[in-house]
Amino acid sequence: MSERDLPTTRRALWRALQLGYRAQPALLVVSFALIVTSWVPASLGALWLKLLADGAVQRRAELVAWGAAGLAVSVAATWLLTTVGKRIELRFRERATVVLEAHVARLHAVVPGVEHLERPEYLDRLQLLRDQIFLINHLYPAFFGTTGSIARLVLTAGLLASVHPALVLLVAFAVPTVLVSGWRAGREREAAERAAPDWRLARHLFELGMTAGPSKEVRITRTGGRLAARRRAAWDGWFAIMSAARRASAGWYAAAWTLFGAAYVGAVVFVAAGIHASAGSVLLVLAAGANLARFFGATVAEAGFLRWTLDAARRLVWLEGYADDRVELTDQAAPERLTRGLRLEGVSFRYPGTEAWVLRDVDLELPAGSVVAIVGENGAGKSTLVKLLCRFYEPTAGRVTADGLDLARVPAAAWRERLAGAFQDFCRFELRVGQTVGLGDLARLDDRPALEAAVARAGAGDVVARLPSGLDTQLGPTWNEGVDLSFGQWQRLALARGLMRDGPLLCVLDEPTAALDAEAEHALFERFAAASRAGGAEGRVTVLVSHRFSTVRMADVIVVLDGARVAEVGGHDELMATGGLYAELYGIQARAYRS
Repeated sequence: MSERDLPTTRRALWRALQLGYRAQPALLVVSFALIVTSWVPASLGALWLKLLADGAVQRRAELVAWGAAGLAVSVAATWLLTTVGKRIELRFRERATVVLEAHVARLHAVVPGVEHLERPEYLDRLQLLRDQIFLINHLYPAFFGTTGSIARLVLTAGLLASVHPALVLLVAFAVPTVLVSGWRAGREREAAERAAPDWRLARHLFELGMTAGPSKEVRITRTGGRLAARRRAAWDGWFAIMSAARRASAGWYAAAWTLFGAAYVGAVVFVAAGIHASAGSVLLVLAAGANLARFFGATVAEAGFLRWTLDAARRLVWLEGYADDRVELTDQAAPERLTRGLRLEGVSFRYPGTEAWVLRDVDLELPAGSVVAIVGENGAGKSTLVKLLCRFYEPTAGRVTADGLDLARVPAAAWRERLAGAFQDFCRFELRVGQTVGLGDLARLDDRPALEAAVARAGAGDVVARLPSGLDTQLGPTWNEGVDLSFGQWQRLALARGLMRDGPLLCVLDEPTAALDAEAEHALFERFAAASRAGGAEGRVTVLVSHRFSTVRMADVIVVLDGARVAEVGGHDELMATGGLYAELYGIQARAYRS
C-alpha cells in the first residue's frame, strides 16, 4: 500500500475543515478572518517607507505625516490582530482536538474486523496517524497562515508593480522556490512512508526498555545492551532513508533560492539605474523586494507545514474510507436462540496479503448446548477459528452459519451482542474494579448484583475480596490510591468481564486462564461447562481453547487442528480409543506432568 493510495490533498483539506467547522463553527470563521487579515498591515510597510522617503526628499510634511501614521497603525494593527487571532485560534484548536481524537477512536471502533490492526502495511499507516493526530489539529493555523501569507504576497507584488510593471517578474523568480519546496516535502513524505517500519520498531524497542513489566525481564536476561543496539540499528535505518531523501533535495533547494537572490539584486539595479526612479520608489523596491523574499520564505514554510499536516489528514480520510468500505448493509437480525448450533461449511482462510492457508476446507458442527474444545499445536489455527466465529475476519472461502443462517448476512455488531467470553490478550482497564468488569455488558455497568455474579462465575471472588474497597477499588499504580494487580488477578477480572452477559449464544474462552495452574483451570472450565449444559433456552455453544489436554477432556466435542485442517473430532474417550493425534499429544502431556 503506497502513498499514491491515499486520498487527494484537496479532499483531505476539505474534510479537515468540515470536522473543524463541526467542532466550533464560530471560532473557526473568526480565527480564520483574524489570522488572514493580520498579514495585511505588515505588507504595507514598504508603502509607508516610500511616503516617508519622498516626503523627506521633497520636503512635503503631509507625506511624512501619512507615512508615519501608516507605520504606527500597521504596527498596532499587526500586534492586535495577531494576538487576538492566536488566542481565538488556540481556543478553537482545544475544541477541535476533542472532536478529532474522538472521531479517530470511533473510526477504529466501527470497523467490524481487526484486519487494519494486524496487517503491517495498515499498521504503519495507523501508527503514523496515531503519532501525528496532533498535526491535524495544527492544520487549521497552517491553512490560515498560508492563506494570509499568499494574500500578503499578492499585495507585495502589487506594490512592486506600482513602481514598474516589469518588477512583477520578480515574483516569477520566486516560483521555483515554492515548487522545489513542495517537491522536497513530497520526497521526504515518501521516505517517511518507506522508513515507517524501522521507526515503529525503534519506538517498540524503546518502550520495552521504558515499561515496568518488560524492564524486569530485560534486566534478568541482561538483554538491555542487545535491545539498545537493535534499536540503534532500526533508528539508523530510518535516518539513512530520511537523510538520503533530504540530501537529494538540498541542492535543488539551494539553487532555487540563489536564482531568486540574483533576480532581486537585478530588480534594485534596474529601478535605481535603469528607470531612475525616485528615492522613495527605490526604497519601496528594496523593502518590498526584501519582504518578497522573506514573505516567500514564510509562505514556503507555512505551505510545507500545511503539506505535512495534510499528510496526516489524508491518512484520516483514508481511515474514513476504509471504515465506510466495510460498513455492512445487511439488516438481518441475529438469532435469538440456537436449536441446531453453529456450523463451518467448507471454510478456508488466509490472512489478507499472505499466501499461506491458516485454515483449509474446514467442515465442523458445533451443536447447540454443547461444550466444544479446540486443541492443537501452536500455529494450528485455533485462535484464527475463534476470530472467524466472532467475525473479526470473514472466511476467504466457505461460510459460518447459525441454525443455517449465514452469519455474513448478520451485522457483526448485532452478532457480537450475542457473544461472551475472554481472550488471552486481554485488556487492563485501569478503572474501578466494578467498571473494569461491567464493561463486558454496558447496559449493566453499574448493576451491583450482575457484577458480583460475573465475578463469582470467573472465580475472581477472592481477588475482589482482598482489595481495599472491593468493587470500588481504583486499579492501576499510576493513579491516586490505585492498586496494581498480578497478571493472574488481571486475568481473573478480564474473565469476569467476559462473562458479564447473560444468555449468550456463543461463549468463547480463548486461553483466558494461562496464568492459572492446571488444577485451578480445570475446576474453572468444569464450572463453565456445567453452566453451559444447564443454560437456558438459548442453546449456548461454549468454545474452549487450551493447551492443557487434562482441562478439555470434559468437553462434549473436541476438535483437533493440525496443518490448517481438522484432523480429528470426537469426545475424549472416543479420540483416545482411536489412537490418533489427540491420543499422542495427550499422552506426551500426561507423561510430562507425571515427571
